[in-house]
Amino acid sequence: MVVHTESTNDDIDRIFQALAAATRRDILVRTIEQELSVSSLAREYDMSFAAVQKHVAVLEAAGLVVKRAEGRERLVRADPNMIVRARALLDQYEALWRTRVSRLDAIFAAESPAQTPATAQETAQDRTTEQEGE
Repeated sequence: MVVHTESTNDDIDRIFQALAAATRRDILVRTIEQELSVSSLAREYDMSFAAVQKHVAVLEAAGLVVKRAEGRERLVRADPNMIVRARALLDQYEALWRTRVSRLDAIFAAESPAQTPATAQETAQDRTTEQEGE
């Protein structure tokens, strides 16, 4: 099964690379709740303003947030459309793996039960006894 998506592989890579960092995930959560300035975001982290700007830029390049100017401030808000697209992609992967696990379950159920070492030894002894009786 191939996972179909409206996004290109590069888009998908950018999304998941952006979500790989805890700081960026936190910024995303905070900007889902409300639009915030980069300055107010930066005050919440133990890092430089420039470092927070870079995190926001990665999220913006992935399409997960939108930045707009209001006077001298840059306001950041999460883009719910891209988040929905990322979720849809994850749902497709989940369906793919659930199908594969179901197939494995069916294969295992169709096979004979696994032998324990004791039953394997008994089976070998039974064969030896049968061969000696011939």
